[in-house]
Order: sequence, then C-alpha cells, then structure tokens
Amino acid sequence: MSNGTAGSISLPGGEGAVEMPEIGTPVFLVVGEGLNLRSKLEAVDGTALTVTAPLETVGLQMFEPGREFEIFWAPPRSRVVLPCRLAAVTEKPPMRWTLVPTAPARHDNRREFVRGGAGAVVRLDAAISGQPKEGVLLDISEGGLRCWVDEPVTLAPGDQVQATVWLGTAEARLSGLVHTVRPAPYGDPGEHLILTFDTKEEVGRMIRQYIMAWEIGERRRNHRTTR
Repeated sequence: MSNGTAGSISLPGGEGAVEMPEIGTPVFLVVGEGLNLRSKLEAVDGTALTVTAPLETVGLQMFEPGREFEIFWAPPRSRVVLPCRLAAVTEKPPMRWTLVPTAPARHDNRREFVRGGAGAVVRLDAAISGQPKEGVLLDISEGGLRCWVDEPVTLAPGDQVQATVWLGTAEARLSGLVHTVRPAPYGDPGEHLILTFDTKEEVGRMIRQYIMAWEIGERRRNHRTTR
C-alpha cells in the first residue's frame, strides 16, 4: 500500500476525532514500561484502524479480540497516545489487527523508545546449559531488544541476562531481564526472546544512532526496489 494521508478517526462517546498519521507510519504497541512493540498503520476507515500484528504477539491468547492497550506514534517534539481495543484479528498471514479507540488521544512528552535494526549477532550470557548462547537481533530500543535463537533455551520470564550486541560501530553490553520467551512464529525453528533493560545515556545514544543508520539504509533499499 502506498503512503498517503490516512485522515481522522472518530472517538467514542462523540468526543470528536483524532488526526491519524500517514498510511505506512510506524506505530508502537505499549506492552510494559520501557517495552514497545513496533507495528505499522495499514488503513483507517473513520471508526477503526488497521495495523500489522507485531510478530512476537502472533498466537498469544493475551492478544485476542477484547484486549485493551495503548498505541502511539511520534510526530516531531511529542508523541500521540491512543487507547484502543483489539476488535478483530485476521486468521492467516499477513496478520492484521483492527483496533477501535476507547478514549480520547493525548499528547505525551515522555521519551519514546523507537525500535529498529536487525541482523546483528546477540551474545546471551546466562545459565543456558552452562554455555553462552548466540542469537540474531530482530530489533532493539533503549528499553529492550528482541532476538531469535535457533534452539530452545532454558530461560524464563524474570531471569537475568547479560546481552552483548555489535551496533555497527561499537559493542553494547546490556544487563536486562527476560520479558517473554515464545516459539518463533509461522513454523520457524527456535524461539524469540524479548529482553528489557535500562540504559545509561551513552549506551542509549549508541542505540539511537544505530537505529537511525538502519532506518536510512531501509529507506534506501525500499526506494531501489520501488523504482
């Protein structure tokens, strides 16, 4: 779907409408403090919006219709937060969610944890069969990362892990907690791990620069493929 103005969406209770960003704009699903899962706006029909389902939520019962959560997107100097209810989920790939607003949107000036990046090696140091484990980065933010490992691990939510990631120009060493461990979606082997962590400004700046460079590279690749 090509980019274009999405228009506005009506709010419940006759409380007006909120202007949506362009089709294709990244939006973020708020899962927990410091952990936001990246999605993308696909369509707006005036009373509901359609987004891509983050891969790490596919098949989880906690994300079945009726679930309520917040989404946000980030225009310059702020971010817009919109409480929503998950109204419908497509039954086969590509997975799409239909969301219905449940309350007025608000502007929030808290720091936004933008996610991006992919392909870097992630070294996980924990009690995993007595040996460090290597995975592949799926995306990263200042508040967490998601990676793929090709074989099941013995980690569980709440376990402490030291993660080392090469971010293009420097190595980031991150001390975090396991948030989620689940089978890789669509029948792929291995598991997806989501780790959460707090970062100091120096490491946070490194992650932001890495994501910015990755997004520039993605835009250039997309431009070449659509020419």
